[in-house]
Amino acid sequence: MMQIYNTREINGYPELEEFDQISIGSWINLIQPTQQEIDEVIDKLGVPMDFMKAALDEEERARIESEDGFTLLIIDIPTISVDEHAGLFITMPMGIIINDSNLITISLRDTPILKDFIQNKIKGFYTYKKTRFLFQILHRNATYYLQHLRAIDRQSSKIEKELHRSMKNKELIQLLDLEKSLVYFSTSLKSNEGILEKLLRSKPLKMYPEDEDLLEDVIIENKQAIEMSTIYSGILSGTMDAFASIISNNLNIVMKFLASITIVMAIPTMIASFFGMNLDPMPSIVTFPHAFWIIVAISFGLSAILGFFMFKKDLF
Repeated sequence: MMQIYNTREINGYPELEEFDQISIGSWINLIQPTQQEIDEVIDKLGVPMDFMKAALDEEERARIESEDGFTLLIIDIPTISVDEHAGLFITMPMGIIINDSNLITISLRDTPILKDFIQNKIKGFYTYKKTRFLFQILHRNATYYLQHLRAIDRQSSKIEKELHRSMKNKELIQLLDLEKSLVYFSTSLKSNEGILEKLLRSKPLKMYPEDEDLLEDVIIENKQAIEMSTIYSGILSGTMDAFASIISNNLNIVMKFLASITIVMAIPTMIASFFGMNLDPMPSIVTFPHAFWIIVAISFGLSAILGFFMFKKDLF
């Protein structure tokens, strides 16, 4: 899908509008584009084919590259996982290509980061102010990382409460999924940090002072996200180890209780087995009046004594 947007001012305020044709100052948003859409962008703007292919490579690492007047940035963005075995959140690459006239965003899936711009949720947003637009995208990306990290923290706290009374592996598997998400986030955030530092250091794009201030804010947000992911990852790892031991201990307590019950119940079973043998002659006690009830009382009396002894020894 290809979407083309331009900003125009209405009563002094920027308003985003969608167009059918690419013009100077347009933002071209490509979401899992067809080959025909890719060829159209290449023909009209002269974008290097390698840049387009790199932006659509799911395994592409975060990097920045310039060629023939075009600058390519590939950043990792957070997204909700559709694979139940991949974790709660994953990251995927998004390509941003800039030249003197246009800005192009390319992604394999629709992302709320760009939807916020399309829905005019970002103030002071102009498609023709390409450098500032780029930094606004990067800032929004860092903000979403922080939001997802807080969601992971809330989810882990909820799972911890369930683990206090659980002896199953379900909650531990959920924590493992969260830990996977934190690993993805930590790796991607560090890759993005390298891109941001390079932008600030080498200045491959024309920047105004306010643009540099915005980039510094992005770097601060990204560093905060890295610190949060590191802290949450350490807490989650320690929590998993602790609760794995708790689950094992809960299971040992149950097994101890069942073993104690088995031992106590073994006495009546043994006595009943002895008197159930086909012996000749039978023990004289069986000829007594009410012999059955006497034997039952002796059996359960011995079990009660043993049970009391085991209770005092904290074996129940």
